[in-house]
Amino acid sequence: MSRLVSYRKQGPVAVLAIENPPVNALSPGVPEGILEGLKQALGDEEVKAVVLIGGGRTFIAGADIHEFEKIHAGEARGLDMILHAITELEQSPKPVIAAIHGTAFGGGLEVAMACHYRVAVASAQVGQPEVKLGIIPGGQGTQRLPRLAGAAKAAGMCAFGEPVKAADALSCGIMDRLIEGDLLAGALAFALEVSDKTPPKASERAVQGDPAVFASLHAEANKRLRGQMAPHAAIDAVEAATRLPFRDGCKVEAQLFENCLKSDQSKGLIHAFFGERTVAKIPGIGKDVLPMPIRQAAVIGAGTMGGGISMVYANAGIPVRMKETTQEALDHGLATIRKNYANSVKRGRFSEEFVNERLRLITPQLSYDGFEQADIIVEAVFENMALKQQVFTELDGIAKPDCVLASNTSTLDIDAIAAATRRPEWVIGHHFFSPANVMRLLEIVRGKQTSRQVIATSMDLARKLRKVGVLVGNCRGFAGNRMFAPYCRESVFLVEEGNAPERVDGALYEFGMAMGPLAVQDLAGLDVGWRIRKEFRHLEKPGVRYAELDTMLCERGHYGQKTGRGFFVYDESRKASSNPEVMALAKEYAAKAGIEQRAASNDEIIERCVYALINEGARLLEEGMALGSVDIDIVYLNGYGFPAWRGGPMKYADLAGLKKVHNKVCEFQRRFPDIWQPAPLLERLAEEGATFSSYDKSRG
Repeated sequence: MSRLVSYRKQGPVAVLAIENPPVNALSPGVPEGILEGLKQALGDEEVKAVVLIGGGRTFIAGADIHEFEKIHAGEARGLDMILHAITELEQSPKPVIAAIHGTAFGGGLEVAMACHYRVAVASAQVGQPEVKLGIIPGGQGTQRLPRLAGAAKAAGMCAFGEPVKAADALSCGIMDRLIEGDLLAGALAFALEVSDKTPPKASERAVQGDPAVFASLHAEANKRLRGQMAPHAAIDAVEAATRLPFRDGCKVEAQLFENCLKSDQSKGLIHAFFGERTVAKIPGIGKDVLPMPIRQAAVIGAGTMGGGISMVYANAGIPVRMKETTQEALDHGLATIRKNYANSVKRGRFSEEFVNERLRLITPQLSYDGFEQADIIVEAVFENMALKQQVFTELDGIAKPDCVLASNTSTLDIDAIAAATRRPEWVIGHHFFSPANVMRLLEIVRGKQTSRQVIATSMDLARKLRKVGVLVGNCRGFAGNRMFAPYCRESVFLVEEGNAPERVDGALYEFGMAMGPLAVQDLAGLDVGWRIRKEFRHLEKPGVRYAELDTMLCERGHYGQKTGRGFFVYDESRKASSNPEVMALAKEYAAKAGIEQRAASNDEIIERCVYALINEGARLLEEGMALGSVDIDIVYLNGYGFPAWRGGPMKYADLAGLKKVHNKVCEFQRRFPDIWQPAPLLERLAEEGATFSSYDKSRG
């Protein structure tokens, strides 16, 4: 037998156990092992039934995603062997029972549905999550699932990819029985019950569908998964099962699967999937560098960021002290935390018991009492260098020698902050994104003297905090905000040139961004950027155009959502509408500054903003401020609302073609010579016909 699938007999039942840890993926060798075991069972007259079970912690968590990558790379491997195994399982004259624990996702559920019966423990989950990789089920899942669960349930599962618990799977017909106690023992008993029955085939069942249900699901997909093609393809494939014979429906599925797999959207989503794993690998920091345990934390500041960060630690079960300078500020911060938790309970995300436990882990205080016991202290005060240096000088005299000192700065020099201490090797940037208790990204900023152990501890801590930690270098704005600055600059320039904020944001929203750049600035607070610009005013070059419209709004007290007026006007529920004052100010400023006002096309709006991101990202790469283009992509997917199906700005550039991007950047340079300059790396890779991904290969 294959080393990936074991075979043994227990009485008249053959047991095939998949042994491909950690998740029993359908890697090459597994389908072959299933086929070999099935053939052996069918050739043994003593065997009356077959049980297919997963060894270790799960059944089959899905296909091997690396195989999809190989297809993208032009390797003609295909998934034919999985389909062959699925067909042979269903055609077996002896009953085959899938015994499920853990998860049966994607190809795992497709294998299980090809079996004649399915039993599971109560904790098991099943699902068709392929849509999250920009594809649809390709192992006849869109044809068997509706025949078991009904068309509406199947279409929803395939379009949105959410898992279904075992009890739900039983009630809708996917499962035949839930097993109490030992799964194998229960599966063997079930196999004996059905051993003399004619094996039922899911493919032979009839299924009907309501066109109104499919129309409703398409509308829901447009809202929930805006811009993505796979959800609609999945619905169409399930709909085909309701009007075509099984084999013809499979042909429809195969064509839709191929269309999705070959799409840029699938390439982008698969890139993002592997990217989260890639960014966790830090060159030079191997298993010999052990992270320190973080058992107690402390946060300085109870404002929007400090309160959110305190919640992050509490949610991870880590006790946290939260310090403020006044009782009023402390009370306000704690009230906001309670309100956030109450909203989570209302939405069903947390239970009352969970929230009460987490609140008990947060100690609000006005002093540094107990800070000497903390394993990590996170500073979350205003974005002002003098203030941050003062705080770190105080921490240097309080914190224990092996305490990590982290700054939540979004733009300021980590080395300058570290210089305020006698232990710069213990200082690092932990840039959380607002709201910190929701956003997945943690930008980890390495200073010149930050120790390898502090970096390893930070990366390990990010995982425990359920964040995606990305290590970046120390420069103004680090990776995310440094790139975001030219992106926002172009959006404001476009308004100054006569394009309404609704047009600018609308074009980028249609591109796939979660929010337009002007709405994002209003959300963050225009005063935040204003304060940062003042901090760096001495670095501005004379004669170069800088965005002024946002400063003009700030000077009038219009800071965005917090004041009800910015690039947009906001009502009490923070719903945005047009702000006529903006276009009047833009016209006035353009006349004074000699800026030509003209209507830009949607393509120009997208290219000026997104290509500004890409061009600055190329500079970051070449300077070593990002370890790879994939790190930039993960930052933008998790912190800035870049559409995952485009893979991130650098992957998007690769898919568009760097030559095209470079040519357009050169065009903008001719129009705006003081502002646009092609990054040398972009220019070189475009000339070579290479990609940013190829530039990443040295990371391993």
